[in-house]
Amino acid sequence: MTHLYRAAGLVAIALALSACDQLSSKSPPVTPPPGPGALQDRTLGLGLSTQQKVNVPFGGSWRVTDYPDWVKVSQQGGTGAVSFTLTADRQQATPVAADQASLSGVIKVSWTAGEGSAAQNGTASWTVTAQQYELTGRAALPAQVTGTDLVTSAARPAAGTVAPRGVIVKYRSGALGTQGAEPATGTSARTAPGQGGASRAVALGAQRLTGAGLTVTRRAPLGERSAALDVRDVPAALAALRADPNVEYAVPNVVLHTQATLAQPVTPADQFAPLQWAYPLLGYGAVWRDMEAGGYTRAITVAVVDSGVRFDHPDLQGQLWQPGEGALDVLTDPQNGDGDGADTDATDPATPGRTGGSHGTHVSGIIAARWGTNAGVCAGCSPSGVVGASYKANVKVLPVRVIDASGNATSEDVALGIRYAAGLPVVIGGTTYRTAHAAQVINLSLGGEVSADEARPMCEAIADARAAGALVVAAAGNGYGTAPYYPAACEGAVSVASVTLSGASAPMHSPFSNAYPQVQLAAPGGADPYSGAKFNGGTFNGAAFPDMILSTSWDYSKNVPNYEAEVGTSQASPQVAALAALMLSKGVTTGADDTLARLRETATDLGAAGRDNLFGFGMINAAAALNAPAVSDAFGLRVQSSRGLSFQPKLDSTGAFRAYLGDGTYRVTAGTDANGNGVYGESGETRDERSAALAEATPKVELGTLIPR
Repeated sequence: MTHLYRAAGLVAIALALSACDQLSSKSPPVTPPPGPGALQDRTLGLGLSTQQKVNVPFGGSWRVTDYPDWVKVSQQGGTGAVSFTLTADRQQATPVAADQASLSGVIKVSWTAGEGSAAQNGTASWTVTAQQYELTGRAALPAQVTGTDLVTSAARPAAGTVAPRGVIVKYRSGALGTQGAEPATGTSARTAPGQGGASRAVALGAQRLTGAGLTVTRRAPLGERSAALDVRDVPAALAALRADPNVEYAVPNVVLHTQATLAQPVTPADQFAPLQWAYPLLGYGAVWRDMEAGGYTRAITVAVVDSGVRFDHPDLQGQLWQPGEGALDVLTDPQNGDGDGADTDATDPATPGRTGGSHGTHVSGIIAARWGTNAGVCAGCSPSGVVGASYKANVKVLPVRVIDASGNATSEDVALGIRYAAGLPVVIGGTTYRTAHAAQVINLSLGGEVSADEARPMCEAIADARAAGALVVAAAGNGYGTAPYYPAACEGAVSVASVTLSGASAPMHSPFSNAYPQVQLAAPGGADPYSGAKFNGGTFNGAAFPDMILSTSWDYSKNVPNYEAEVGTSQASPQVAALAALMLSKGVTTGADDTLARLRETATDLGAAGRDNLFGFGMINAAAALNAPAVSDAFGLRVQSSRGLSFQPKLDSTGAFRAYLGDGTYRVTAGTDANGNGVYGESGETRDERSAALAEATPKVELGTLIPR
């Protein structure tokens, strides 16, 4: 496993999608009018049930030929009565907006009745319906709760609109009697010299408010004849105090705050940067603003143990350790694509008939593609291309070639590459190699479904690399299942799953990304281009761009640099490696252990609460991990399913929401968005989170008011 899909270039994506559309088109079936003994059209109403047994008398043979994705049919065909169990998976069909109160679909049943010349056949349409479950509540900032009223939660209140925290009351001269006298309430309060009037003002004000049925949560003397009283219903408190002729004035205890201006996120100007949606999702607009102030000065090397790299790609100039500077090709077979054995040239070579892109070049660009105008741009090539995460940080990529030109790697070569990348000596063909630029971070966008025993050579190499101080990051695998992929599942490796855009605030689990106990983190790896997912908002040649990861690559058919869109955990892994390198470069962390700990602590918890097999500890959060400045103060809501899906119910003007969802466990988070990625209530942001389980027995759950703090 090196990647899931590889497009042959941006134009090829559009061609592939067009071909797919043409191949998938089909004419609707023609159904003859039903005759005697035929299966008739009918409606199967599930209501709030999850299952329903279907038993329709019939004297012929039948077969279920089509049914909705959210429905499972226990029996696909038979003779005699049409009998099967219908099971609804509502979550599968719930739209992102969660605004559909019921689901509907059609089951097609082909049938044959009678024999010989009297035989007849046809297709019956059985409409199945199911009522959705309901999750309701409200979301509001603390300042938006005033008495029993909840004001709009569409955005954070502007300066000067924050609700007061109580009232301040001042009594008229002489209204309090002799200074130091006992309060009229009969309580025995001792007062300090000069504070008798203020103490009496506290007692009188509190007495007045209590008599009006209000609860005073804090009372404090303020001046000679004034006091501060905290009360929830400020308007009612003011009315009660102002009705007292002895009160000189009663005013709200207004909240003032600093007039700090939010930092502005950095937006790259490179030609294809608008298509690189993964960086904004991880909060890099704030991170790159942080880099503008300097500080990312520690020299860090990220080893990309992969297919090699195109050193001649204009967008990677100055970003790579070159041949003679530490790059290494460990492959000894002359048939590996470059016609020679192991050497210090880790070029991903051209071979006769090769037309695909360069995997190692793609991975390297995610980490370190240079910003701005490229030097020596070839005819027809982009003058600026894409950007990498590292921007102005002192980070370089060390290419180590272990994958041959056909896309294969042996565990022996991977183990050699890992040890070499970590700065350990390796002997290949009688020659000892040791790099002068040992990597602090090693990326492995490769692997396969092998046994733990078969993976031992790679796992031992990872253990050696960790002992040498390197953090080893690896792709979790693209098998659409739960099988552990190695070397990602090795103890000591950081297994990275893939997430993609969902159309909601929070991203969702990429369906191809393997889920298993060793998964530790998640990062953007994109969506299968044939899924039709295009949530990133970018366009290319006038068409919506698919949710794929765009980076540097090579067109071997023309032997020129290009930019390629790919998806897979191969693309997610270098996102984690890049962030680890930036943390070390800034000095936020100093080694592999504390870097991994901080990656986990600052990750955005998705899916089920806590670590889970889909996302590990969550999606990495670059802005939080690097203490980047706030670039946003937006407020909103996100809803996540334990199955890795995300939903975005609409908030009305009072902050109320009603989500129509399927059975399952959900987490609802109201919070702020400081890094501008549109995901609310992440690490370092205010949040309030509630969980709810919807099921046939509990089809409606009310969460109450979520108030982030």
